[in-house]
Amino acid sequence: MNHHHDPNPFEEEEVNPFSDSKKKGKELAAWETDLKRREKEIKRREETVTRADVPVDDKNWPPFFPIIHHDIANEIPVHAQRLQYSAFASWLGIVLCLVFNVVAVIVCWVRGGGVKIFFLAVIYTLLGVPLSYVLWYRPLYRAMRTDSALKFSWFFLFYLLHIAFCIFAAIAPPIVFHGNSLTGILAAIGLFSDHVLVGIFYLVGFGLFCLESLLSLWVLQKTYMYFRGHK
Repeated sequence: MNHHHDPNPFEEEEVNPFSDSKKKGKELAAWETDLKRREKEIKRREETVTRADVPVDDKNWPPFFPIIHHDIANEIPVHAQRLQYSAFASWLGIVLCLVFNVVAVIVCWVRGGGVKIFFLAVIYTLLGVPLSYVLWYRPLYRAMRTDSALKFSWFFLFYLLHIAFCIFAAIAPPIVFHGNSLTGILAAIGLFSDHVLVGIFYLVGFGLFCLESLLSLWVLQKTYMYFRGHK
């Protein structure tokens, strides 16, 4: 019997049943390594944000068009919430003062006061509203959250400038700020003789700046007492 043409089972192509399992194992190991690398990167970023004291918060105020994050009830200590609400009222107060200032100046402009004072009043508002939030209200909010002495110091510095501006605006001397672009008492007196209606608007603006000055002085005093009591 001739066996030279019989197939030789030992000459078949070598097949390793574990080669596919080894390939999948390498891919899994590479995936795990990449996952760990990404986790470390995310952790590093979170630590960087924490060290920089930059809270990552969702915008939730005002509810109809959220532009800032604001949640006193859940983020500020209970014993400090009343003070924080008062500071928030102070910030809303300067917003009201500046917006009404624009309205009063428009009335003055229509009555012949000139367009220059209108543009100046608009500039005060466009600068004053965001700067007051960024420079002193947000630092106080974060200071209350973290009890940061640096944030408190930043607040005191710029809040004093805020109070100085409110007092200046309530008087409205004819220096620095042009003409009748601020609704202070001196501007109101000067306008009464020619336009009673305009004078009334300016008197209301004067009253708003006075109330804002008084509220701000009260907030400053209470915040300083709170700061000294925690240091």
